[in-house]
Amino acid sequence: MPVARSLSVAEELRAALPGRVETDPARLLPYTTDRSGHRSAGAPVAAVHPRTVEDVQAVCRIASATATPVVTRGAGTGLAGGAVAGPAEIVLCLQDMDRIVEISPENRLAVVQPGILNGDLNRALAPHGLWWAPDPASKDISTVGGNIAMNAGGLLCAKYGVTREAVLALKVVLADGRLLEVGHRTVKGVTGYDLCALMIGSEGTLGVIVEATLKLQPVVEGAVVTIGAFFDTVEAGAAAAAAITGAGHVAAIMELMDRPTLECVSAHTGQDLLARGGAYLLVQCDGPAAAVTAERITELVRTAGGTAETTVDPAESHRLVAFRRAAFPALEAMGTVLVEDICVPRDGMAAAFARIRELEDEYGVVIPTTCHAGDGNLHPTFVFDGDTVPEAVWAAAGELFSYALEAGGTLTGEHGVGLLKRDWLAQELGPDQYDLQRRIKALFDPAGILNPGKVFAPTP
Repeated sequence: MPVARSLSVAEELRAALPGRVETDPARLLPYTTDRSGHRSAGAPVAAVHPRTVEDVQAVCRIASATATPVVTRGAGTGLAGGAVAGPAEIVLCLQDMDRIVEISPENRLAVVQPGILNGDLNRALAPHGLWWAPDPASKDISTVGGNIAMNAGGLLCAKYGVTREAVLALKVVLADGRLLEVGHRTVKGVTGYDLCALMIGSEGTLGVIVEATLKLQPVVEGAVVTIGAFFDTVEAGAAAAAAITGAGHVAAIMELMDRPTLECVSAHTGQDLLARGGAYLLVQCDGPAAAVTAERITELVRTAGGTAETTVDPAESHRLVAFRRAAFPALEAMGTVLVEDICVPRDGMAAAFARIRELEDEYGVVIPTTCHAGDGNLHPTFVFDGDTVPEAVWAAAGELFSYALEAGGTLTGEHGVGLLKRDWLAQELGPDQYDLQRRIKALFDPAGILNPGKVFAPTP
């Protein structure tokens, strides 16, 4: 039971963090949505911009004492609605906590605050011959803390893994303001349960990440070889991707775009990609064996019926990669987007694309789909007019989720659950695991004030 207090929550926050608290409703409006397109019922009570761990602790203590929900937010680039804040909630904006605390080339690690952008971090690491591997499409505008909270993936994860493979340790502020240090600075460390791994992908529901020790990679030496290949059908492109993986080749990037996506990108960029084929497979190879690997992959692409161009020229490589990076902006330009994120076994990609085409016919919708073909992660995207998702879109999405599970896959490969997938979470986890996960949430956050309503549907 919260103790009776003479000051309002906003007044307490202003007293604790003078000059760091916003309460003007007009300035709070942007926090009612994120890049997912979801919008809350109204503005939060305040947005707080901490600069230190102690600031975050102060906010959590006030929130805990007043039973006020806290929504942690980075850049708001998430696609599952995890950073959306509503009435009577505090938004904890971490973008001002963007400092690099340490770079240690000897240990191949960096210690950073959560608000630093991926792109800015890698620009700072480059003079040391190092880089941080997570590479979401939003890398130049998304924060490291947000990547960790969502366990983000991206174009390079087929070779370099998702975010969890690139984090050594975390500092986390709990709901009541206590500071928890999890993980290890050392490469190895198996003491107790792995609470660091638990925090990665927890979507702000277990604690607030305030510092991260990151595992770095040495800068890749040698020329990068890029292959851009067009196929008549996306099924042929998916078959080629499966053949590449089956032959044991590990590309840094392997991305697949279907015909509806190419139509949108062509309209957006003014380039007639459809004249070259109905699907586009992008492959990029790096490392000492890049040239040999690319040659063998190109042979497989042509055997599968694709027409391929191969380049080591950076400008040409950028052009071929730009086709893929233009996909999401092109879809956004067409209307409101609902970006899905299913993952299937790599040999099931062609069947997944075929099921998407069936759903288009069944529900009268168009579902442009891109795919991280190196790991079977598809992004079927619904485009519609207005702010309300049409019932036909939700119905088609629900069938798509069920299909992914039946195919041995998952509801989300990298975007997280947030608001978007919570109604289907129990279907994937099953009753026992769903119950255990809810109990873990309750153990870390007994009052339920950390990002309530995200991941788990509210208890009736």
